[in-house]
Amino acid sequence: MLSEIFELVKGIEDEGLREKVRAFFIDPPSDIDAEALPLEVCPAGAFQHHSYKGGLLQHTLGVTQLSLTMCDMVENLYGGYVDRDTVLAGAILHDVMKCYCYEVSEEGRFRTSDFGGKVDHLTLMVSELMKRKFPLEILHVVASHHGDVGPTKPKTVEALIVSVADLADSDMNGKFLRAAEYLLKRTGAYRPSLSSSENALKVI
Repeated sequence: MLSEIFELVKGIEDEGLREKVRAFFIDPPSDIDAEALPLEVCPAGAFQHHSYKGGLLQHTLGVTQLSLTMCDMVENLYGGYVDRDTVLAGAILHDVMKCYCYEVSEEGRFRTSDFGGKVDHLTLMVSELMKRKFPLEILHVVASHHGDVGPTKPKTVEALIVSVADLADSDMNGKFLRAAEYLLKRTGAYRPSLSSSENALKVI
């Protein structure tokens, strides 16, 4: 999935911004005093959604694809204008710092790390984007992607698009997992653990 992320990065037209986003994956932060899970391993959540190996990258792809679809809607259906570079960069980067917020428990399940429980991924990401001199519009997309329950609400079309896409993808995936877990428990399984959304959908 990481190769798919890099393919999406190529869609950023502004060369300077494209290289900044690409560099974030090639040269991740090195001055954070915390263990980081590899991006290919990290979940997007410990329980709520994409709570399995590779969940973070899958969620990133889902949010980015949904965001691009909504760009088409805003422009072709609603007659608006969207800065697609800002949407692409924000969607691709919005959750990357979650790799510093989760760890694997003794039972092999994912859980929030002590560091992640005290410093959230939003704060980490905005701080890192500022250090790397990303444009304010992209900082805002990241800072507001939790929508009405985040530290700041979306104040641009681009931020709103990413926020709605983030909620839609996380909500859909979480409901897949909960439905499959419920069905497995009905068969007598104790604390069922699903390794992917594909497995959840097979159960359903």
